[in-house]
Amino acid sequence: MSLDPTTVRRIASLARIRLEEQDVARVQGELNGILGWIEQLQAVDTEGVEPLAGGGQGGTQLALRLRADKVTDGGIPDAVLANAPDRAPDREGAFFGVPKVVE
Repeated sequence: MSLDPTTVRRIASLARIRLEEQDVARVQGELNGILGWIEQLQAVDTEGVEPLAGGGQGGTQLALRLRADKVTDGGIPDAVLANAPDRAPDREGAFFGVPKVVE
């Protein structure tokens, strides 16, 4: 399949890409090259090859190992509060200070 300059301009318009007239020929060549690669891939015999789904082998799905869902304070309050400026509204004792937003 080969694209003509009118089709290239239409694709650029649909993709909302500003394409200068002097760039149409270059982009046309690039798009035709991409379509050529797609045609080569379509020619590959995939008969009997199972599609991959989720990176597993033989159609199996991989799952992330779960960890215990424990609520903690992180155990590093000093390191966390080191990110707060020492100004009064930003830091209140061992906590971040935030301005009141609801009256």
